[in-house]
Amino acid sequence: MSAVTVYGFDLATLLRLGRIANLPTVWTNVIAGSLIAGGGSVVPTEIALIALAMSAFYVGGVYLNDFFDRAIDARERPNRPIAAGDIGAGAVSVIGFGLLATGIALMSPFGPAATGSAALLAGAIVLYDVWHKGNPLSPIVMGLCRALVYVVAGLAVAESVPRALVVGAIALAAHVIGLACAAKQERLDRVGNLWPLALLAAPLLLAVPGVGGGWAVAVAFALLLGADAAALWVLAKRPVAGSVPRAASELIAAICLVDALAVALAGGDPLLVIACAAGYSLTRLLQMSIPGT
Repeated sequence: MSAVTVYGFDLATLLRLGRIANLPTVWTNVIAGSLIAGGGSVVPTEIALIALAMSAFYVGGVYLNDFFDRAIDARERPNRPIAAGDIGAGAVSVIGFGLLATGIALMSPFGPAATGSAALLAGAIVLYDVWHKGNPLSPIVMGLCRALVYVVAGLAVAESVPRALVVGAIALAAHVIGLACAAKQERLDRVGNLWPLALLAAPLLLAVPGVGGGWAVAVAFALLLGADAAALWVLAKRPVAGSVPRAASELIAAICLVDALAVALAGGDPLLVIACAAGYSLTRLLQMSIPGT
């Protein structure tokens, strides 16, 4: 047997279900959120534990996404793992809810505020998974989930949520809402369909006053601007088949660049800015083997 199995399941199926190619975007969220809230007092081992917890939330969430979409997938996307019979729906639900519970448990050493916000994040994830099909507000719920990663990471290293973290969370949410909405557009060449671009521009617009604050900010700003522009060109022109998922994957990877810009604006170590920016390339590399959407 050439396939690798884990507890009776094909590893490739488990990885595909978990969309693990996008995990670097979660890790950079944690770096940005914890640094903005905690400044230079963050402890690497704590950051690693928070990142592990947020990874459990992300993977558990996308497992449950497939679980709740299984009936629709059976009609519209029969190649998805549950619809194709590669794994049972019951197993997917157990893994998904188990990972959410694990994420909450991993945050418990950081105190009641961090644990409570982690539970709120789990609830938002389930809400999105249950109610995203046909729901025009689903991009907002998705953006809220990402914003809460900043909040959870911040409360894990600080006693309160500083204003800068709130601004960063709003910028991150705007990018995520924008990418979710833009990817749903049939075309971006009509005025009525251009509004998602304004949301994608929010992190850049919020960063404009700080662009002169050093080379790290300027570089992070330029990288995010270039990545957004490249993805939106693909979305608007549709040069090849599969352009929409390609553009969506590029915009998902650009979450790392939103984080790089946030870290740079917060005066973080340039090495952390570089690490977040590198997350974009790592995500795109992983997406070549494991679909990000």
